[in-house]
Amino acid sequence: MTNQVTKNLVSSTISAFITNLGKYNEGELVGKWHDFPTTHEEISQTFLEIGVDGVNYEEFFITDYDIDIEGVYNCLSEYESLDEINYFASKISDMNSSELEIFENAIKIEDCNNLKNLINLTENLDCFDYLEGVTSDYDLGDYWLNESGCYAPEAMGHLHRYFDYESFGRDIAMDENGAYTANGYIRENGNFSYEEYDGKNIPDEYRVFSLPKYDKVNKKCLKKL
Repeated sequence: MTNQVTKNLVSSTISAFITNLGKYNEGELVGKWHDFPTTHEEISQTFLEIGVDGVNYEEFFITDYDIDIEGVYNCLSEYESLDEINYFASKISDMNSSELEIFENAIKIEDCNNLKNLINLTENLDCFDYLEGVTSDYDLGDYWLNESGCYAPEAMGHLHRYFDYESFGRDIAMDENGAYTANGYIRENGNFSYEEYDGKNIPDEYRVFSLPKYDKVNKKCLKKL
């Protein structure tokens, strides 16, 4: 994939630069940025505008993506299903800011290398704990000893001031396979086991892909589905 396409800034969950593959093979870059979530009518219109008419040109690929959620870009390929992209985009567009923060950081400790795994991750956010403000081994050690309620620091007396919070926190982070973020710490609290999506059967409400219909009598593409 390439990052050489310039995109105008728009407010969207995820954007993909959909490219006419036939034109590309002929040496011409003909494509358009398309925002997701989207509709059947909108995606068909984009195909018409880039010349993928179902007759002269039928194939397309995705030249580039634009998404603000860290870790997602590297999970996307040139030949993703547009229906699957729409499914994923719909899931993350429904999240509140807290859920998005957990999702973005959960990617760092889960094997989310494709859209199937990303979609299923959106359904497993309750498998993660997020400790806001805990951004270092020292913070984590301090949290466990003084705030978690699991220990009684007062029992240590004056020795409490000599406690090695950093080493304690480092050991916990390693045991939990946790990860620090810019604003906190994330860890699993259970097994990431619920699989809503099997990688094949996309719910009908997220299906948007269709090539433009072709009027065989008048030999032209129809602008509406």
